[in-house]
Amino acid sequence: MPALSLLALLLGLIAAPAKAHGISDVDPGSLWSFDPWLLAPLYIVGIGFYVGTQRLWHHAGGGRGVSFRQVGAFWTGWLIVALALTSPLHWLGERLFTAHMIEHELLMVVGAPLMAFARINGPLMWSLPASLRPAAGRCLNWPIVARPWAVISHPVSSTALHGLALWAWHAPPLYAWALENTAIHRLQHISFFGTALLFWWVLLHGRGIGRSMRLRDGIAIACLFVTVLHSGVLGALLSLSTRAWIPGQGALAGEFGLSRLEDQQLAGILMWVPMGVLYTGAALFFAYRWLTEFDVRLPAVRHVGSRGT
Repeated sequence: MPALSLLALLLGLIAAPAKAHGISDVDPGSLWSFDPWLLAPLYIVGIGFYVGTQRLWHHAGGGRGVSFRQVGAFWTGWLIVALALTSPLHWLGERLFTAHMIEHELLMVVGAPLMAFARINGPLMWSLPASLRPAAGRCLNWPIVARPWAVISHPVSSTALHGLALWAWHAPPLYAWALENTAIHRLQHISFFGTALLFWWVLLHGRGIGRSMRLRDGIAIACLFVTVLHSGVLGALLSLSTRAWIPGQGALAGEFGLSRLEDQQLAGILMWVPMGVLYTGAALFFAYRWLTEFDVRLPAVRHVGSRGT
């Protein structure tokens, strides 16, 4: 399928609920989803980030402690996640594989990295009353909390957890269960976004192996390479399959001139190509930073060496 045709189809899918034959009589208001189990944590985090940022800036000055770029990234990511979970795209995603894939990509490779870049843990700590912050800090250092966090926040662990969520939820039995059971569907969204947020947070801010920025960036490149590889394989399997993996998905495929198999194949292409491009772009960012750090340090090393001679 030509790239322009694919783009036109995707734009059509986003506007689909208002135009598709067979669902044009649906009340537009019913196409918006307001699941308190998903929105309550999102709003709590948003309010906490806002309150914490204001307190931090009141004490340290505007842009200090958390930068304006981080604030902009957080609210952009927050809005994308909120719209992915509430807009008609969510309603359509339960009935069209392609829309479901778009929704999950917005959560995992757009919203999650933006919110991870914002490093929300600082503002959230500042959102607590001053009398509670020391106790909260001590709780985070408890072995029952610190030890599991040390395990899952390792680059290898976070990459594995993110990959496991991606593959497990595309296993036909589990995917079909998510379509049939609201609680399982919530768990699917939470695990996709949660593991992606952890993955991106570790790449951007994690401890890595050692304290070297260059070493951490090198590890991030390797983790992204692995992620591009396995997600591309899964996308290829979906797009090249000759049978529909989840017959219950794609109920509205015919409204867009697609068979259920073609709907699945288009979803696979979205995972294979656009998602791969975004992961590759992130890897190039880390590679640029890695090379830049190398170029900055090399003259300094040469200068020290020349002085020694």
